[in-house]
Amino acid sequence: MGSTSSSTHRAALQPQRAVGRQRVAELLAAASDLIAERGYEATTMAAIAERAGARIGSLYRFFPNKEAIADTLLRRHLDILREAYDALGHRAAGATPQELADILIDLLATLYPRVKSLPALMDVRTDRTELSRQSRATALGGISAALRACAPKLDPREADDIATVVLNNMKTMLGMVLNTAPTSPGAPDELRLMNRLYLAARLAPALG
Repeated sequence: MGSTSSSTHRAALQPQRAVGRQRVAELLAAASDLIAERGYEATTMAAIAERAGARIGSLYRFFPNKEAIADTLLRRHLDILREAYDALGHRAAGATPQELADILIDLLATLYPRVKSLPALMDVRTDRTELSRQSRATALGGISAALRACAPKLDPREADDIATVVLNNMKTMLGMVLNTAPTSPGAPDELRLMNRLYLAARLAPALG
């Protein structure tokens, strides 16, 4: 699946009434669950309607095809992540390095239920390399800004380097939570402690 705007003859319907918006939310949640479980190609319109407890005609009323669902989900997932990273600076202001470390290490794991189909959706995009680059830049920019909000004297270049390390720690934590990375019962807590100690050491000299 590429960028499907050219292949989708009718755009997804944007309902104005609350009941329509709720139905769309239910359909998208069902689609996200199925795509995360089965992959994009194996997910059908019929399966989405069944998972959502909706008639197939109701699904087609809002979405002309599976590509329109995928495009809508992808945009929403990326918006969720973008908003979360944009909000980090505000959350970091006044936080201690240890508090910020906890906010960051758990961010992806906390957001995962809302964006669970993102990896599968990205895998089938022809522009996935550019989307990945943009997503990584957004994440690093948000983390770097949060580090500097917590430690105002931190050099921006150092903040960028630290952000890269922290983002990798965040991805490792997500992998542990999902059991897609090597883990053990106590490993997530050890990673959380490591992140606290790392940020405390790196940010302490730059605190305002």
